[in-house]
This record gives sequence, C-alpha cells and structure tokens, in this order.
Amino acid sequence: MVADETALVREQFRRNGVGLLTGDAAFDDEHTVRISDPSAETEDATVTAENIVLAVGTRPARPEGVDFDERRVIDSDGILRLEQRVPRTMTVVGGGVIGVEYASMFAAMGTRVTLVDARDRLLPAVDREIAVALHYLLRRRNVTFRFGEKVTSVERGEDRVITHLASGKQLASHTLLYATGRQGATAELALENAGLQADKRGRIEVDAEFRTATRHIFAVGDVAGPPGLAATSMEQGRLAALHAFGEPVLDLPDLVPVGIYAIPEISYVGRTEEQLTEAAVDYVVGTAWYRELAKAMMMGEQDGLLKILVSREDRRLLGVHVIGSNATDLVHIGQALMDRDNGLDFLVSAVFNYPTLAEAYKVAGLDALNNLRASA
Repeated sequence: MVADETALVREQFRRNGVGLLTGDAAFDDEHTVRISDPSAETEDATVTAENIVLAVGTRPARPEGVDFDERRVIDSDGILRLEQRVPRTMTVVGGGVIGVEYASMFAAMGTRVTLVDARDRLLPAVDREIAVALHYLLRRRNVTFRFGEKVTSVERGEDRVITHLASGKQLASHTLLYATGRQGATAELALENAGLQADKRGRIEVDAEFRTATRHIFAVGDVAGPPGLAATSMEQGRLAALHAFGEPVLDLPDLVPVGIYAIPEISYVGRTEEQLTEAAVDYVVGTAWYRELAKAMMMGEQDGLLKILVSREDRRLLGVHVIGSNATDLVHIGQALMDRDNGLDFLVSAVFNYPTLAEAYKVAGLDALNNLRASA
C-alpha cells in the first residue's frame, strides 16, 4: 500500500510538471538548498528559489540513556521493522496518540501489552468520557495500564527487556516501544545559513501565513507545531504555496477534525465537555450508542459511542466526539453542521439512510432534545 501511495504521488508530480530530487537537503544560504546523496554515489545538486517551503516532518523523540537496538527496544519508526512481527509481550511507554494506536493494534493481534504513562489518564486532549471508554475496551483486550509512572532505566537481555519504573516496579517484555512524542527533523538542515533556528523540539515558528522569520521561507506540517495531522499538513502546504505566489487565500478553518487510528477509532471536532465546563458554557449532551444502531449490530460492532454537545442557548453543535468503527468518517457530518445555526434541529428533522452508522446523529440529536426539554 505504501508503495502504491508513493507511486501515486510521483505520478501527480509528473502530471503537474513538478520536478523531484531525492537526497539530504541543507541550506547554503536563504535562497539556496544543497541536496546530497547519502550513499555518495552522485554529486551534490543545488537548487535556488525565490520561495522555499519546509515540510520535513518529524522523527520519534528518543530519551537520553536508552539504547535503541532496533530489535527489542524500538520507537514508532522501528516498530515497522520488527524481527518478531507480533511479539508475545510488549511494554509501551507513552499514552498519547501514537502509544495508544500501537498498543491497541498489537493487543488486537494477541500481544499482552502494558502501557506506561506519567499522567493519570490516556489521551489528555480527548473528551474524558471517550478516553474512559477506550480505557475500558483496551482493558477488555488484556492491556495493563501503569499510570503515574516514569521509566528510570531499561535493561536489555537476550530475549527480554526489563523496564524499571520509579516506583520500583519492573516490567519484563519481549519488546519495548517508546512513543513519547516526536522531534522536528531539522537538525541537518543548516537552518542558521538561512537565518532560522528551531526550538528544543526541532520545530520552527511560523505566522498565520506559515512564514518563518525569513519571510520567503515557509514551514508547514509537523515541523511547524500542532496539530501535526496529515490532513492539516497537506492543507497548510497548499495555503503556503498560495501565500508565496500572492494568490487569493481562505484561511485554514478553525474547526479541524482529529482522527486517532486506534482499535476502535476515535475522532472529534470542536470542544470537549471539560473545555465547555471551564468556559462556563451552558450545554446539553446527546448520545447514541452503537448497540442502538441496526447497522452496528449487523457489523458486529456494538462497542461504540457518538456524542454531541449542544448549546442550550442557540442549539448549535459545540462538539462532536466519536469512538467506534468508522469514527474518522462519521465525524465529518458533525463538522459540516457546526457552523450552522440550530444544528440540533437539523439532526432531529433530517432523514438518514437506514440502516447506517450515520443514523447515530439522529439518535444523538433526539437524546439531546429530550435532555433540553427535561432540564428546561
């Protein structure tokens, strides 16, 4: 699949007259980039341009003092090259998006997973009810959680890795995966030659037009900081190109959906209950459980939830949160309605195909309407 996707992008470049040079890039000056062949089989090439866009992405962050051997102690890049494709046991350090995605995938394949995180819950940016639901579903797949724990050292044996925790606990597993964030891939770019510098996480500061401190150099995607999503990064690249050539531009919308490709999927757009409570916004909740949907029962996928947060004042949708099969597709219906007045009334009166998972929106809308009336 990766090869097919790469070939598709190359073909799009060809059709649109975009030249492609491969190699390691570094700035000679603020208008010149030198491209070198890591194998030293070809001579360096230089490219000079009026505008330059940096879209170099990130690499997994590696803590000091941990010896990554690419066999038993790995990061989220190394996991794709595992010698033992499905290890019997795995320790995952990090309860963010990457850690949760891989923990759930390997648990689904039968690996006994222990997840370690210094915080007190999974996915702090996710609505708490959704994160708790995922926690429950992963425990049902025999995932063990060690919250409030920090790794102090790692001891690698012949066929096991011992992860030592600050509490004194020791976790033995066949594989240790570190998923504790990512670092901007800027170390080798010679940014100083272009009048730029990265922060301690390798990221480059940009303005609303994605311009760096050197105005004709743009940075987009993960290297420019949050949200670090593939879809957002692609749109940032398009907008940066428009800004570079003075074309008309509509700003990146505020409402950007987030997709987490765990098993099950999670996706959301808008604000969480915690954010609304902190902002003293009066709202009601509408929920639809997958077990209430004929389509989900037909699919054998009853472990899911769609939740909408509705303003009591004007019945607008303030947030949409989904966990379950096809969550990353379902969220877009809510996204399209969030700028609409009386979004709740639309959901209640809309006719959805039956049976479909999208019907969850009508169920959640009716639930929210009942809650509005009950608390009036």
